[in-house]
Amino acid sequence: MSILSVKGLHKRYEKFHLKDVSFKLDKGYIMGFIGVNGAGKTTTLKSILNIVNADSGEVKILGKDFTEHEMELKREIGYMFGGVDFYPKKSIKAITDVVKRFYPNWDDETYFKYCKRFKIDQDKKVHELSDGMKVKYSLALALSHKARLLILDEPTSGLDPAARDNLLELFQELVEDGEKSILFSTHITSDLEKCADFTTYINEGEIIASTTKDEFIGAYKIVKGRKEQIDSEMQNKLIALKTNEFGFSGLIKTSDLTSTDNLTIDSPKLEDIMIYYAKKEYDNE
Repeated sequence: MSILSVKGLHKRYEKFHLKDVSFKLDKGYIMGFIGVNGAGKTTTLKSILNIVNADSGEVKILGKDFTEHEMELKREIGYMFGGVDFYPKKSIKAITDVVKRFYPNWDDETYFKYCKRFKIDQDKKVHELSDGMKVKYSLALALSHKARLLILDEPTSGLDPAARDNLLELFQELVEDGEKSILFSTHITSDLEKCADFTTYINEGEIIASTTKDEFIGAYKIVKGRKEQIDSEMQNKLIALKTNEFGFSGLIKTSDLTSTDNLTIDSPKLEDIMIYYAKKEYDNE
């Protein structure tokens, strides 16, 4: 069963257009939502939660239309957009006492378990927290009302490598029961390589692919060759290319490769794919 289904989301701004965004996430999985800054990740996540009013499209969570059952379904969702930046002079305890009232399923035991794990001091004020601790506190709130779907925008931002690794391990623990799912955006592709089951890639407001991580990576190759091999046919096949005095390298869809191309072929990393798509966008400006 799909815990989240997004179909045909559109949102137009003066200089940006979210175009026909569609993907789904089944129960028990982690989906990484990737793209360069400004690609549309945050707009998509906020449109899913009706924080931004989409121009058109449909969002279903647990099989129910989100716009028709928004209050009910928000109790099933833990969401986080950046660190806590409201009421900076208030203590963690004071803010938590307010937030918990909105969730009938709030569990103090779970909350304090994560506060202990994240080393969150209840007496500290928000303005005294580092960026990394604000992220951890936001997560403690999101995880403490038995949410079945977590929607997290750049949750590892501001964390040091050890803290990021610990958080990714937590993600994997959370979905082990097969009942919860996580959708998180990031531009740190190594995070996805560690924990994501599925990858959804957005570029300039459009979904390029939404599939398993391995299938997504397998759909592309890095090719290298001599400059004279870049004829019009090869130019049309390449998503983007880089040249230097020794030759060229470029990103190509695996399906566009032929045995007659006579090129050096390597498997890309997620970061390589993003870099070449960003280069394509830059070259076309």
